[in-house]
Amino acid sequence: MSQPDTAQTLDTLMAALRAAAEPTRLRLLALCAQGELTVSELTQILGQSQPRVSRHLKLLCEAGLLERVPEGTWAFYRVGDRLAGAPLVRALSSLLPSQDPTLARDAERLAAVKRARAEAAEQYFRDNAVQWSAIRSLHVDEAQVEAAVLRLLGGAPIGDLLDIGTGTGRLLEVLAPHVRRGLGVDLSRDMLSIARANLERAGIRHCQVRQADMYALPLDNASVDAAVIHQVLHFADEPQKAILEAARVLKPGGRLVIVDFAPHDLEDLRARHAHRRLGFADAELRAWCMAAGLDVDPVTALPGQPLTVHVWRATKRAAQLSPVAQKSAAA
Repeated sequence: MSQPDTAQTLDTLMAALRAAAEPTRLRLLALCAQGELTVSELTQILGQSQPRVSRHLKLLCEAGLLERVPEGTWAFYRVGDRLAGAPLVRALSSLLPSQDPTLARDAERLAAVKRARAEAAEQYFRDNAVQWSAIRSLHVDEAQVEAAVLRLLGGAPIGDLLDIGTGTGRLLEVLAPHVRRGLGVDLSRDMLSIARANLERAGIRHCQVRQADMYALPLDNASVDAAVIHQVLHFADEPQKAILEAARVLKPGGRLVIVDFAPHDLEDLRARHAHRRLGFADAELRAWCMAAGLDVDPVTALPGQPLTVHVWRATKRAAQLSPVAQKSAAA
């Protein structure tokens, strides 16, 4: 049996270190280690020209330290978990002095970018809360989606159900006859006001809603039997983190159903409906679920006009959470 090519491995590591050994590129790695960012966002944070930032990003991608995910007219840069250079990026980021004036300014600007995103999304949901049900049915008949969710959750009664990004509480209404207790969480107070009114009008007493962040759910580890993330991830800055958090609160054997768009090129959804991502490839979402300790069934596709909706069912493994999920839960 042939021996590993140690020299090539060393050459690869040295090339990655050389790529990282430049101030702007180190700053880019530190920023992308905290979540996926676009070129325009990175340019805004660094205060440098877009061509210059793009050149640095190209070198980092060629060195295997970042991955570029093109999507419509945008491209996201991130430290993908499957990148060979990901451990090196994490290690370098942990060694950077947080009190350095340049890095501290980058962190402040990154926080400002994230605040601006959150404020834009909050304003969108505030403006559209009343007509949210109609908006969700624009491309695929919502009755088809709800039927698929019911089928994938299985015929047996559900103990505790969590609806992440509940919006107007529509899924809680649909699933109420099949659950012992239901909880819907959302950051938008306007959405939650409508959800409460809808549940009250439907006479549903065993389902409640509360304001909460999908990245920091106010629930114990392994505390719910099933969870749903319905048309939420395309608004998320960190969709993988939302899946990790959902996996944390699921009991072993618990089911997570995710509903979102297949990849598409309708750029106007970013401008008109605050979408951050233009859908998700099956392979991408499947990898995130697997990293979170979830086994994923074949995707269900629901063709619409002009978009297709994908529905995934993932089951939490009986073993402990994956190391990635454990780290996320402890953070």
